[in-house]
Amino acid sequence: MKQELCIGIDLGGSNLRFALVDRQGRVLARCAEPTLPAAGLASLLARLLDGVERLRQEGARLGCGTVALAVGVPGLVCSDGVVRASVNVPVLEGVPLARELSAATGMPVAALNDANACALGENRYGAGRGYRSLIALTLGTGVGSGLILDGRLWTGVDGAAGEFGHIPVEPEGRPCGCGSRGCVEQYASAGAIARNGDDAAAVARRARQGDAAALAVFAEAGRYLGIAAAGVVNLLNLEAVLLCGGVAQSFDLLVPALRRELVSRTFPVSGGRVRVEQGTLGDDAGVLGAAVAAFGAVL
Repeated sequence: MKQELCIGIDLGGSNLRFALVDRQGRVLARCAEPTLPAAGLASLLARLLDGVERLRQEGARLGCGTVALAVGVPGLVCSDGVVRASVNVPVLEGVPLARELSAATGMPVAALNDANACALGENRYGAGRGYRSLIALTLGTGVGSGLILDGRLWTGVDGAAGEFGHIPVEPEGRPCGCGSRGCVEQYASAGAIARNGDDAAAVARRARQGDAAALAVFAEAGRYLGIAAAGVVNLLNLEAVLLCGGVAQSFDLLVPALRRELVSRTFPVSGGRVRVEQGTLGDDAGVLGAAVAAFGAVL
């Protein structure tokens, strides 16, 4: 019997990343394509299918069978596999992505939010192993999250759960692109950290050199993350909060203020046990989590 493999795809605003993955989470092959959303939907779908075909051929060369694929998308992906909103790849809005890819490949296809893919990947193969209830925060250009509850990804009645970045932490705070004000994304994303001109990595370098202003930026980001996380922990009694994404590389700068707020604002029974950890899969969290979803599509 041939070994069964799945393809996990991380569809980003700039790049498409593909991985051929076995059930143990081993990446057997990779490839990448530019996303180029401005080139239009047909062009994007063609590049997706090209990457899938390249990895299917590699699987066949290895004597394995590729049985399903899944794609993580930066945006709102409903339970029917339709992309309802995507700020970074607007050409996908309204597209039944799972159905389109399944029709073209003849395989089962799952489509999910990229933060949900990250949560699945970390829970199965990374820092979230062994936890049955956690939230994985994706800290990058924006702030997203994926929820694992009782060992399963929780996406809500419409597939729209996990919008951690739009929890309000300042009622009259900074305006947000979602139309609200004071969302945590406006204080803890890469864009918020770089508000004064430098990119987030440069601010982190200055902070580690002892620059007081840079340290204050990360303390503020950690504080607001902790305030929002405390509400989620009080509500759901989670085992762990994972920090993932590019900004999470500054875990050491964020976590002191985050932990202080989390402990001070939660009930002792829940706040005392919740762990705050850094994701361990890095850029592979999305493709590995998508592969988890793909294997789930063929169970």
